[in-house]
Amino acid sequence: MLDFELAELYGYETKSFNQQVRRNVDKFPEDFRFQITREELDNLVRSQKVTSRNNVFKGQSGGSRYLPWCYTESGVYMLMTILKSDVAVAQSIALIRTFRAMKEYIIESQPLLSGDAYAYLLQQMNETNKELDEVKSNMLTKSDLPKFMKLFDQGIQNEEILILDGQPFKADVAYQKIYRSAKKSIIIVDDYIGVKTLQHLVHARPGVKLTIISDNKLRLLKLSEYNDFLKEYPSKVVDFIKTQDRTHDRYIILDNGTAEMKVYHCGASSKDAGKRITTISKLSEVTEYQGMIASLLSNNKLILK
Repeated sequence: MLDFELAELYGYETKSFNQQVRRNVDKFPEDFRFQITREELDNLVRSQKVTSRNNVFKGQSGGSRYLPWCYTESGVYMLMTILKSDVAVAQSIALIRTFRAMKEYIIESQPLLSGDAYAYLLQQMNETNKELDEVKSNMLTKSDLPKFMKLFDQGIQNEEILILDGQPFKADVAYQKIYRSAKKSIIIVDDYIGVKTLQHLVHARPGVKLTIISDNKLRLLKLSEYNDFLKEYPSKVVDFIKTQDRTHDRYIILDNGTAEMKVYHCGASSKDAGKRITTISKLSEVTEYQGMIASLLSNNKLILK
């Protein structure tokens, strides 16, 4: 199924739907979703199915049409773990019930099937059950809600909550938890930085190398503020490097180039921690980011003013 079809099914705008997936991109390997080619898109546009839905491509005619993402059966299952709207949850429950009904039908229809056909369907059913078990294990259940609601009992406001790897934290605590786990280095990739960006780094272990890669857009972090920070924490020297307008998303990289390297994808800038609800996700595949990080580290120094 294509992204805009699934977005409609789960009650999202296509842009918002794709943003949700990008925040959890490590959960969608190539056998879960892939982007169709320009030729495939042109064939779809010429087909009756897509031509009747030209609003999907409104304002994106000719060579500027965006290339939709296509989701496999496994990808659709994985969507259940990340889409939390009321409509999305309802659709996920309906899908699980559909597969349960299919299982019961296959069992009841065994006398009508050949041995090979029954064996094949049984194998497919077992694989589906495994995937559904994984989906269920990742879905928020009623038993999980008390843990989440404890944050509100502690007087924490909505805007202070940050979701780290599926678990709710007070925003500042989440960044402290990440930075304390670094043993050798911390690299922050974020075009919008401020004093709070520095304040979180206070919790890094002694001797950990600190680097911020940023174009410091809007000049939110000033040289005088960094100097004040160094007066209070002289051991927390930070190397500043430009992104040179080459990044959009925000990342935290721990222990770059080591066997314990970790990469986190951040939904918002750390300078805004506590202002809005956001999510930080640990990426499972880090090797593909090593080239990007090496390239950014080779950029020119950022000079604060």
